[in-house]
Amino acid sequence: MAIDPSAVASVTGIDVQYLDLRGATVQFLPQQIAVFAQGATASTYSADAWQAKSGDAAGSKYGQGSPIHHIVRALKPRVGSIPVIVYPLSDHASGTPSVGDVTPSGTATKQVSYRLRIGGVLSEPFNVAAGSVVAATVIASMIAAVNAVPLMPVIATDGGTELTLTSKWEGANANGIVVEVIPEEDVGVVFAITQPTGGTNNPDVDTALAKVGNRWITMAINAMESTDTTTLDKFQVWGEARWDQLVRRPLVVFNGDAETVVGTATTVPDARKTDRINSQLVAPGSPTLPFVIAAEMVAQMAVIANGNPPTDYVGLQAPGIIPGEDGEQWSWSVRDQAVKGGSSTSQVVDNVVRIEDVVTFYHPTGESPPPYRDVVDLMKVWNTLYNLELEFTSAGWARAPLIPDDQPTVNPNARKPKSAKTAAAGIVDQLGLQAILVNTKASKKLITANINSQNPKRLDISVPVFISGNTKIKSVTLYWSFFTGQAQAA
Repeated sequence: MAIDPSAVASVTGIDVQYLDLRGATVQFLPQQIAVFAQGATASTYSADAWQAKSGDAAGSKYGQGSPIHHIVRALKPRVGSIPVIVYPLSDHASGTPSVGDVTPSGTATKQVSYRLRIGGVLSEPFNVAAGSVVAATVIASMIAAVNAVPLMPVIATDGGTELTLTSKWEGANANGIVVEVIPEEDVGVVFAITQPTGGTNNPDVDTALAKVGNRWITMAINAMESTDTTTLDKFQVWGEARWDQLVRRPLVVFNGDAETVVGTATTVPDARKTDRINSQLVAPGSPTLPFVIAAEMVAQMAVIANGNPPTDYVGLQAPGIIPGEDGEQWSWSVRDQAVKGGSSTSQVVDNVVRIEDVVTFYHPTGESPPPYRDVVDLMKVWNTLYNLELEFTSAGWARAPLIPDDQPTVNPNARKPKSAKTAAAGIVDQLGLQAILVNTKASKKLITANINSQNPKRLDISVPVFISGNTKIKSVTLYWSFFTGQAQAA
């Protein structure tokens, strides 16, 4: 029991309490992924945010084969416990779907089994009998083969002399669906493919963005095509506001792209040199849906950012992306050109798409290196921000008396400027141990904290830090010579 302050009789009491003397510790910023995408046109769903449980649940809620279904399916369960929050979009009031077609013809020298691959999704097999192709019969078989797969991004119907394929949602982003016939075996059968076009008017993201609120989304997926600058503008304006001192919830918004020509792929990013919010993730020549390319890569990156944030994403495999042809891949010099133009890059190694550089569009002329370019660097900054926020929004700092450094006190709640410096230095040390920050001794010397000269209730704190680099580029010199039977000097 505690000794009452009014006691006068002789006594010695020792109170035992736990006090954590291990010094400051840091926490990694928990990743959260947002999905800005549509459901199927034929589905009815709420515009409220929804935390995704699985791809199947997303398909049931928003329509199978819809962008939301595809994206959540790519993320879950790969990201584990990382929250995936869907902010559903509705088709634009004047939106139209994309439409393509496949026309079979020719004379088959033998019976052959084919599949359609649409947006990277395989249909069930369908057969073409030996002899002259009967278009109506083959079209009926193709319709059954396509519509039997719920994940298909299109609905197959009979166009009379061709198979008609209509996207399950409306908008220009539906024009990125790629139609293929597999295998391409020369047995006399010809499939004339008209790739889906005609999708117009993407949905507006304004209402969905307003629903995010104070949640710290770190990575978001934009299901619109990479050339939709109207949507990119809206994400940039919204994202910039999240860098504000009073908001402190910055993020990167990713969209996917399969363009093979680097000049075309960088047209939009290169024109947005100060955009530190948007980023495009690329898989040149891939028939996979562009927003699935983004989701597959984000799934790999988010796990690393959540568990070991200073680690870069180079070399992470994205096996859910179908690689483009070898001749469509970018060489190192082309990838270097892409990064300098504001685009992320990838490689195909052993027929698997591998993430390489992950960058935002940010690359202002004259800034070398651009400070907001590499996403991994932003993660380091955000983890520093997160831990400073945890410290200085804690109860100990919320209502503490603020006194000068040279004033004695017996009040355990009192805080001095040097208390802030000590707390910040501890965070810097711990982030250094995690390889998020470097040169921590210099940082600690540069930390300042002062009571504002005009406002006694204001503490001005400055914490300069140096973030770590990454081993993205390795330059090795190998020296060799002939052995002549005698030891050679180095």
